Amino acid sequence: MEIVLLSQDHCKWCDDAKAILERITPAYPASFVVVDLDSAAGRELAARGGVLFPPGLFIDGDLFSYGRLSQRKLARELDQQLSNRDQR
Repeated sequence: MEIVLLSQDHCKWCDDAKAILERITPAYPASFVVVDLDSAAGRELAARGGVLFPPGLFIDGDLFSYGRLSQRKLARELDQQLSNRDQR
Protein backbone atom coordinates (compact mmCIF):
# COMPACT_ATOMS: atom_id res chain seq x y z
CA MET A 1 0.00 0.00 0.00
CA GLU A 2 1.17 3.47 -0.78
CA ILE A 3 0.16 6.17 1.66
CA VAL A 4 0.56 9.85 0.82
CA LEU A 5 0.38 12.44 3.58
CA LEU A 6 -0.48 15.89 2.30
CA SER A 7 1.13 18.19 4.83
CA GLN A 8 1.87 21.83 5.54
CA ASP A 9 4.51 23.61 7.63
CA HIS A 10 3.51 24.71 11.13
CA CYS A 11 0.54 22.33 11.21
CA LYS A 12 0.11 20.44 14.50
CA TRP A 13 -2.33 17.95 13.00
CA CYS A 14 0.16 17.28 10.18
CA ASP A 15 2.91 16.56 12.71
CA ASP A 16 0.53 14.27 14.63
CA ALA A 17 -0.44 12.43 11.43
CA LYS A 18 3.21 11.87 10.52
CA ALA A 19 3.90 10.49 14.00
CA ILE A 20 0.93 8.11 13.68
CA LEU A 21 2.18 6.89 10.30
CA GLU A 22 5.69 6.38 11.66
CA ARG A 23 4.21 4.30 14.50
CA ILE A 24 1.85 2.04 12.61
CA THR A 25 3.11 1.60 9.04
CA PRO A 26 5.93 -0.79 10.05
CA ALA A 27 3.19 -3.29 11.01
CA TYR A 28 1.75 -3.22 7.46
CA PRO A 29 3.06 -3.77 3.94
CA ALA A 30 2.85 -0.02 3.45
CA SER A 31 5.11 2.90 2.79
CA PHE A 32 4.34 6.56 3.12
CA VAL A 33 5.57 9.77 1.61
CA VAL A 34 4.94 13.32 2.68
CA VAL A 35 3.91 15.85 0.03
CA ASP A 36 3.93 19.56 0.82
CA LEU A 37 0.51 21.13 0.28
CA ASP A 38 2.21 24.30 -1.00
CA SER A 39 3.97 22.44 -3.83
CA ALA A 40 2.47 22.09 -7.31
CA ALA A 41 1.98 18.35 -6.74
CA GLY A 42 0.39 19.03 -3.35
CA ARG A 43 -2.06 21.57 -4.72
CA GLU A 44 -3.04 19.22 -7.55
CA LEU A 45 -3.53 16.32 -5.14
CA ALA A 46 -5.61 18.47 -2.77
CA ALA A 47 -7.81 19.67 -5.63
CA ARG A 48 -8.28 16.15 -7.00
CA GLY A 49 -9.16 14.74 -3.60
CA GLY A 50 -11.23 17.65 -2.35
CA VAL A 51 -8.95 18.24 0.64
CA LEU A 52 -10.21 21.40 2.33
CA PHE A 53 -7.42 21.66 4.91
CA PRO A 54 -4.38 19.63 5.94
CA PRO A 55 -3.44 17.03 6.66
CA GLY A 56 -4.83 14.95 3.82
CA LEU A 57 -4.23 11.21 3.67
CA PHE A 58 -4.45 9.13 0.52
CA ILE A 59 -4.19 5.35 0.42
CA ASP A 60 -3.33 3.87 -2.98
CA GLY A 61 -4.41 7.12 -4.62
CA ASP A 62 -7.80 7.37 -2.91
CA LEU A 63 -8.61 10.01 -0.31
CA PHE A 64 -8.93 8.41 3.11
CA SER A 65 -9.30 11.50 5.28
CA TYR A 66 -8.35 15.08 5.87
CA GLY A 67 -8.05 17.02 9.08
CA ARG A 68 -7.14 15.37 12.34
CA LEU A 69 -6.15 11.74 11.73
CA SER A 70 -7.52 8.96 13.93
CA GLN A 71 -4.97 6.21 14.49
CA ARG A 72 -7.74 3.71 15.27
CA LYS A 73 -9.67 4.56 12.10
CA LEU A 74 -6.50 4.30 10.00
CA ALA A 75 -5.56 0.93 11.52
CA ARG A 76 -9.06 -0.40 10.80
CA GLU A 77 -8.79 0.78 7.19
CA LEU A 78 -5.37 -0.78 6.69
CA ASP A 79 -6.59 -4.06 8.22
CA GLN A 80 -9.60 -3.98 5.88
CA GLN A 81 -7.40 -3.33 2.84
CA LEU A 82 -5.15 -6.25 3.81
CA SER A 83 -8.15 -8.50 4.27
CA ASN A 84 -9.51 -7.52 0.86
CA ARG A 85 -6.15 -8.24 -0.78
CA ASP A 86 -5.95 -11.65 0.88
CA GLN A 87 -9.38 -12.58 -0.49
CA ARG A 88 -8.33 -11.89 -4.10
